[in-house]
Amino acid sequence: MSAPLSNVRPEPDQVLTDIVRYVDAFTIDSTDALTTARNCLIDTLGCGLEALSYPACTKLMGPIVPGTVVPHGAKVPGTQFQLDPVHAAFNIGCMIRWLDFNDTWLAAEWGHPSDNLGGILAVADWLSRTRVAAGKSPLTMRTVLEGMIKAHEIQGVLALENSFNRVGLDHVVLVKVATTAVVSKMLGLTFDETINAVSLAWVDGQSLRTYRHSPNTGSRKSWAAGDATSRGVRLALMAQKGEMGYPSVLTAKVWGFYDVLFKGQPFKFQRPYGTYVMENVLFKISFPAEFHAQTAVECALILHPLVKDRLNDIEKVVITTHESAIRIIDKKGPLNNPADRDHCIQYMSAVGLITGNLTAADYEDVVAHDPRIDVLRDKMVCVEKEEYSRDYHDPEKRSIANAIQIFFKDGSHTQNVEVEYPIGHRRRRAEGIPHLEQKFRTNLARRFPVRQQQAILALALDQKRLEQTPVNEFVDLFVI
Repeated sequence: MSAPLSNVRPEPDQVLTDIVRYVDAFTIDSTDALTTARNCLIDTLGCGLEALSYPACTKLMGPIVPGTVVPHGAKVPGTQFQLDPVHAAFNIGCMIRWLDFNDTWLAAEWGHPSDNLGGILAVADWLSRTRVAAGKSPLTMRTVLEGMIKAHEIQGVLALENSFNRVGLDHVVLVKVATTAVVSKMLGLTFDETINAVSLAWVDGQSLRTYRHSPNTGSRKSWAAGDATSRGVRLALMAQKGEMGYPSVLTAKVWGFYDVLFKGQPFKFQRPYGTYVMENVLFKISFPAEFHAQTAVECALILHPLVKDRLNDIEKVVITTHESAIRIIDKKGPLNNPADRDHCIQYMSAVGLITGNLTAADYEDVVAHDPRIDVLRDKMVCVEKEEYSRDYHDPEKRSIANAIQIFFKDGSHTQNVEVEYPIGHRRRRAEGIPHLEQKFRTNLARRFPVRQQQAILALALDQKRLEQTPVNEFVDLFVI
């Protein structure tokens, strides 16, 4: 007979302890991280405002029971909704992720750390309005920025060496864990209560990636992060009420996360938690495209003037790329919906070559029915360049390189156009930030009258003033 398992309750797993110590005690003093967090904030909210133009997104928003208004609840930017913090987190998370246009982190696992803003902003706004109603001081936007930095760091550092997609799990598990930890701190939970909350996030059922891949690619990928960040808020609130945790949730034999869902392998770590991820995060500035294809679309736009009048003369298009892109977005055959199309490197590159642009509207049926797109897709082949794959994982480079070369039926060809770093990369920050701010201005104009746009811009572009602004006053600027 095998020996019985010990029923002695263990100390919390080291991974849990490290996360909670970081959110509890780490001091943010990086000017670069805080400035990038402000840029991330405006870009993320802008992405959400653009998504409000799409009924497929807005149909999922609002209170669960129509007409419900929560006194002192969190307000959803760009709308008139005022909701409980859990569902407000879903609403905000859903709108900012819908168009696949917010920031990105690429490593062994990829994801979008600004997805955590759904939970962070909802809780900060709700707490602020509740405090004001009780005659107390609200939280300031500095708290939101610091929460964003820490959520980015937790999600990103866990992603550096640990591939959840290779075991079939979606990266939103990291959104749930990061949101839970950061929101627990905002709620004032004790160290032990935050351990409990984070353990609950790991013990939860985790999302399968099947909604991101053929043949099941679908719109859940656009609201999965909203679901995860709202769940993080819910679990933190449960822990605040004294709900117990599970200290060996990761390491427990047979029943723990590692054995059940991670092939028995413990997590690996490349670096301690700090401010690295926010400082190096990737912004999607020019195109609402899955990030592994961002540089491919840049290549396509460079080539557009050379091929726009010779589309029928094209014999072959070679896309040279990295392993992750081939595994995720190299697709042949029918594309069934917008979620399918914005995860197809051939579709995105074809639209760029044909039109010289790529917008969120280009994934809709009215554009996708253009026969030239599928004709060109059929002529495309993706090949891996090992150097691109190595540089993708190199912490000193973190490139996302692609190249496109077009071959014509008469034997001629274009140059092999290569872009290693997208405009949203840290190495192109000086070039990219003016475009990021213009993207925000464009998105504000989609939703608000001129005077309201100007008030938001005056505050959002002033680092010192923004940090000192009460959260509820900032959010009120976005009420339509």
